[in-house]
Amino acid sequence: MTKNTRNINNIFYIFVTAHLIFWTLVPSLTNQNLPLDTIEALAWGSNLDWGFNKHPPMSAFFLEVFFQIFGSQDWAYYLLSQIFVIISFYYVFKFSKEIFNNNLLGLISVLLIESIYFYNFTTPEFNVNVCQLPFWSITVYFSWKIYNSKEIKFVDCFLIGLFAAFGFLSKYLFIYLLVSIDFLFIYLIFVKKDRKFDLKYLITLEVFLIVLVPHLIWLNSNEFITLTYGLKRTGLEQSNLIEHIKFPAIFLLKQIGILIPFLLLIFLLVKKIKLKFNLKDKKLLFLLAINILPIILMFLTSVIIGSKIRTMWLTPFYLFFGTLFVYLLKAQINIKNLKSFMYGFIFLFLLSPVLYAYVSISKENKRTDYPGKGIALKTQIAWNQQFNSEINVVYGNEWNAGNLSYHLKSRPVWEGIIERKKLDQLKDYMCLDNICIGSK
Repeated sequence: MTKNTRNINNIFYIFVTAHLIFWTLVPSLTNQNLPLDTIEALAWGSNLDWGFNKHPPMSAFFLEVFFQIFGSQDWAYYLLSQIFVIISFYYVFKFSKEIFNNNLLGLISVLLIESIYFYNFTTPEFNVNVCQLPFWSITVYFSWKIYNSKEIKFVDCFLIGLFAAFGFLSKYLFIYLLVSIDFLFIYLIFVKKDRKFDLKYLITLEVFLIVLVPHLIWLNSNEFITLTYGLKRTGLEQSNLIEHIKFPAIFLLKQIGILIPFLLLIFLLVKKIKLKFNLKDKKLLFLLAINILPIILMFLTSVIIGSKIRTMWLTPFYLFFGTLFVYLLKAQINIKNLKSFMYGFIFLFLLSPVLYAYVSISKENKRTDYPGKGIALKTQIAWNQQFNSEINVVYGNEWNAGNLSYHLKSRPVWEGIIERKKLDQLKDYMCLDNICIGSK
């Protein structure tokens, strides 16, 4: 390893360490309560299953693991979120270095995506979108190894199947990446006939399906409830002809808005942008498949079915945008521009947590202002005045009941909505507003 390579690697590790520290400390110090999606998944985690009414199980699983280790310490869940982010950054860096055979360009690729909203401001909320990030980047990395290698290795195929399944079990939209990669390989094997079909490819599919089997059984047993929820979130049931135009247009405008800081950094790095597309370029073809094709497929989904595409659904889609743009513009990158690029990067890097802290402290009536600990304490006192038993179940919506499940020392299991038949089976119970707590 040369001294220059070692220095760039050190800069990368300093960057991800700083990112982890800032984005763990700032929300820990400025938020009074965990965000909605985190509390919701913690509620699911208290009663782990192979799926839940809104999402598959992976985000709840990781939160429950951390709860068993750290309990109701808010900082631990902000830390968990950043661990997922920096793992994804690591594989973006690793992949980019192999694409360019140049560590500096690999580092720039990662620094660029730090400017995208999804990888800074929204990361404190551990949810299904953040949960996808490491699995998205790992799936891309090992897909690249197969794509770029003359010899297909069993272990690479196995790891793609495994991590692709984990990504799908985080959120079903992970399928957009898988379809894009599969489309590329199908094009190369059966259309362009640039490579031969290898039976080892089937290992990926086999591992993927085997890991999914328990969730698929759960889905069938629960009337495909998560799929129904997802379709409702798109607004598909109320769609009309005009929405086949309106929603895709809104989708595109939002993507442009999200990329403005990213594009500003690009302009600091390259004074004149001249994009050259050579579709015979093997590396470019892969980069387009993992970056542009999933977004095109999402856009077409909105056009065809007239559905809303919520901005946060695109969280993992931009992980390799830095790599794509650096690859397209690498001939125009001037070392002399690195100084202004770094100033711009540092400004945005520090601005994001400052803005987050400002919003968290100054804005009132946010979910993260919810007095979860105080309500849990009052609830415990009211319970102790009537019963000697321990609270071990809670009923209600994931937010209110989930907060009690998280904050009460006994960690009652969240068991869904309030039903009379459930309450009748309890030894003791007490209902407060839209929550019921009890002891079995």
